[in-house]
Amino acid sequence: MNLSAVSFEQELLSYLPPEEPLIRTVIEAMRYSLTAGGKRIRPLLTLSFATLCGGTQEAAMPFACAVEMVHTYSLIHDDLPCMDNDDLRRGKPTNHKVYGEAAAVLAGDALLTLAFDTILSDRAVALNGCEKCVRAGQMLSACAGAEGMIGGQIIDMESEGRTVSAQHLAAMDRKKTGALIRAACLLGCISAGADEQQSKAAARYAECIGLAFQIVDDMLDVLADEVALGKPVGSDSKNNKSTYVTLLGMEECRQRSVALTEEAIKSLSAFPKGTEPLVQLARQLCDRQK
Repeated sequence: MNLSAVSFEQELLSYLPPEEPLIRTVIEAMRYSLTAGGKRIRPLLTLSFATLCGGTQEAAMPFACAVEMVHTYSLIHDDLPCMDNDDLRRGKPTNHKVYGEAAAVLAGDALLTLAFDTILSDRAVALNGCEKCVRAGQMLSACAGAEGMIGGQIIDMESEGRTVSAQHLAAMDRKKTGALIRAACLLGCISAGADEQQSKAAARYAECIGLAFQIVDDMLDVLADEVALGKPVGSDSKNNKSTYVTLLGMEECRQRSVALTEEAIKSLSAFPKGTEPLVQLARQLCDRQK
């Protein structure tokens, strides 16, 4: 599926508040990071699973926009000097380098709250009904909060300067990276009214591609070119972090990422047809160079 075919970018920006003079800086900072590019993996997953489960892209679109807002907020905050202290994101200066640290923090906060406003918007309710919007809000908040993405981030921060096990890394990444990917898949299921078997298959697919994604990320932090990757390489080493590469070696990482990708594809057997885009996506993420 091509996100441009469903006008995702226009939909995403349509939820931004108007640029009133007194709050222009924060709106500009929100827009800057929302339009900085990226793979749009999470909204793609939301729309793909909605379609796969018999729903529509139109109904799932507010949920897809919301999950991308949460993802973008997390990147703004990850890049801050108090976190990863990165200067580049997707080949462009990070938000705080352009707007300052305070504005970047506020832009991230605003995107997080806008995500839930979007899920509960009149448009989302008209397309999905109140019950589905409430379930979607609960799903996204759980996966983005202390037991999900935020929990993974604190584990990551407290692991710096320590040698931890591969099991520790996997537990961290299921929260830090995997939880929001899981939310993305299940938001599509919620919009479409998927049954329990379909939702479990979607959750398993998300778990596998999420972990494979992070393993490949660790490999790229060693192997990739900074210009191609669009952000600094070697940041894990700079921050003295244990990674899958340092713990397992490059070859074992390749094998694990491939095995997880095949497991993700296997989980799609719960669906009788229409899985090819998700099969291709899983393989593309495993083979990516940036």
